[in-house]
Amino acid sequence: MHLDFRPLFSGSTGNSELVAFDDTVLLIDAGRTGKLLDEAIKAQGFDMRRVRAILVTHEHIDHIRGVGVLARKYGMEVYASAGTWAAMAEKVGEIPARQRCEFCPDEDFYIDRVNVSPFSIPHDAAQPTGYALSCGGKKVSVMTDLGHTTRELLSRVEGSDVMLMEANHDIRMLTDGTYPERLKRRILSGKGHLSNEACGRALVDMLSAGRPRVYLGHLSEENNVPELAYSTVARMLESAGAKVGRDVFLSMTYPDRAAQAASL
Repeated sequence: MHLDFRPLFSGSTGNSELVAFDDTVLLIDAGRTGKLLDEAIKAQGFDMRRVRAILVTHEHIDHIRGVGVLARKYGMEVYASAGTWAAMAEKVGEIPARQRCEFCPDEDFYIDRVNVSPFSIPHDAAQPTGYALSCGGKKVSVMTDLGHTTRELLSRVEGSDVMLMEANHDIRMLTDGTYPERLKRRILSGKGHLSNEACGRALVDMLSAGRPRVYLGHLSEENNVPELAYSTVARMLESAGAKVGRDVFLSMTYPDRAAQAASL
């Protein structure tokens, strides 16, 4: 079993990750235009016609912008929770009933041989989910857009070979920045976004569960910079006794281009 994980875009302007277990190719979110996603996938050596399904985390536009266009053009299935379907229906437009797949968060299902484990996350959306996908003894997880983590949440992604974890903002940059106070409170709330420090604490809590490759994702372009996110998380991991590059492998994602692929 071969696993490919390719973060195509990650940030406030749009999010999408490609996951391939052998011939089963999936997208988690499609938050850029269909044209940009088409081009991004081709640049990675894949073809959108091979994409089996889109798994949607929640209805915010930076996660669904291209969903409707791609579904209508290529006929792939679209999976989302009932609450997410209700909240995004008008935004994505008409999608044929045979392609609309609804699941209950926290109940596993299969796409071909891939076990899909959706789990509820705390975010200011209708019924948001993260995903852990596994097949052939390999596991990849995506957990972004959440205001805090819990032991139960972390247990859903522990043991991942590859993981995308949110490191949205630096708290000082956010609090000292130009965002309106109401938006600052939303981001810092328990249903907002994880800070660099919160991401680091979550990864420290999972140190005993393997040697994962972790992508830091969904960075704010106004309240974070990649070097700061990386150094903050790396420092926290090393303070807890982990060696970055040996016990944990950290990689960055980008809002305007694909990150380096993980191929296992």
